[in-house]
Order: sequence, then C-alpha cells, then structure tokens
Amino acid sequence: MMKRQKVDSSMASRVGYDRETLTLEITFRKNGEVWHYYGVPESVYHEMMRGSIGKYFQANVKNQYSENLVG
Repeated sequence: MMKRQKVDSSMASRVGYDRETLTLEITFRKNGEVWHYYGVPESVYHEMMRGSIGKYFQANVKNQYSENLVG
C-alpha cells in the first residue's frame, strides 16, 4: 500500500513509498506530474526523506531506476 505524505521541498509536493512493491512515487511541484520509480530500496527512500529531497533525487534516483508517468 502506497503511503504518501506532503513534503517541504522546492522540487516535490508529495512523496510516497510502497515497501511491498519497492515503488517510490513523487508528485512534482512544478507541473503536478506524478511519477513512479520501481525497484527502489526502502533505504533509498528513507535517505531521501532525511535531507534535501531534490538533491538526493537528482543524485541517487533519477536515471537509476525504471520510471513511469502515472498522473
């Protein structure tokens, strides 16, 4: 089950994570698009949520996992 939360980030407005499917969901603040990233370890999700979401995303998630625009 996807657990989503509002975040204080200039890049994202909401972030969700489903530990059963290892799916990371990010709602981008700029255009409202919702993207899923697949096969993301739970540790990566927790690390991203501890600091700058945008910087961590750019360095450790973007182009590292398969992705899909879902909304």
